[in-house]
Amino acid sequence: MTALAGIIGHQAVVELLAGELSRPAQAYLFVGPSNVGKGTVALRFAASLVGGDDPNAVRRALERTHPDLVVVEPSGRASITVDQARGVVSRASRSPYEADLQVFLFEEAGLLNDEAANALLKTLEEPTSSTVFVLVAESEDDLPSTVASRCRTVVFGRVPEDEVVAGLRAAGVADEQATRAAAVCGGRPGLALDLATQPDVAAFRALWLGIGVRVPEHPGEAYRLADEVIEATKPLLSGLVERHRAEADPDAGKALKERQAREMKRASDALYTTGLEILASFYRDAAAAQLGAPVRNKDIPVATLTAVSPRRAVAAADRVLATIEALRANQRPHLALAAMFAELGSDAD
Repeated sequence: MTALAGIIGHQAVVELLAGELSRPAQAYLFVGPSNVGKGTVALRFAASLVGGDDPNAVRRALERTHPDLVVVEPSGRASITVDQARGVVSRASRSPYEADLQVFLFEEAGLLNDEAANALLKTLEEPTSSTVFVLVAESEDDLPSTVASRCRTVVFGRVPEDEVVAGLRAAGVADEQATRAAAVCGGRPGLALDLATQPDVAAFRALWLGIGVRVPEHPGEAYRLADEVIEATKPLLSGLVERHRAEADPDAGKALKERQAREMKRASDALYTTGLEILASFYRDAAAAQLGAPVRNKDIPVATLTAVSPRRAVAAADRVLATIEALRANQRPHLALAAMFAELGSDAD
């Protein structure tokens, strides 16, 4: 049994990677939406490559203390620099310390700057036989094509809700809370695990489902509504906050704080995206209910769904999805949400 056991969802990917352990490629690129679990799978795959059949070696790799697992993190919040890349190239030319393989894990490969990517190219193309690279990003487009083309791409998608529920139950989460977390997480097991112990999950979903009939016509009210949904996100991040506190290490210094800051931003962005997807599903159901199609959110009263015309519902759903893209382009959440709420309110029936 390898470290790949117990992954929530992604069964086909896990089986593929398990089959790769005996003869791995020189470089892998794991791509997919934030919080779907690709980073977790990448670490477990790397630990399996390094640790093999030795449970102690696998454990040390998972704890990031094995000398043959090199985790390359961004310098600060901005990028992985050319100096870091040159350090990787130098280290990759040497033999592993203990294991048969040494693995370089780039958990945020999308932050490779152009100079760093260029410095890695030859090593990625012609690594030593004892070296494997594992890069993680949201999209192949986040990396220079010269880098992506030298990797075997492994694509991660959203996990079906029933698989998330089953995975949470297997992890010891109570049935009701597992169902609530799965309903909110949008197919992202990583987010579901963070939400699994949070009592505010149902309230978060209810807030976003209710926005469709309360978007304000006045721009100032739109800013207040943006404040409200951002505040509603904070309690759901408390599990991550506690985990970060438990990781506190006075000797870790700036690098740990920067990694935690990046994790917090990704988790916050995932919750904003989830909220927007919930709102888009309301508008989708509003149109569906009035046009004779089945609805997804069966707990919304019919009278609420018919309060928004099909024409407005379709246009509003498009506007919500555009806001998701704005957040992915790093627009500030408060401004993006307020602008969306103002526009939705101005188009009220």
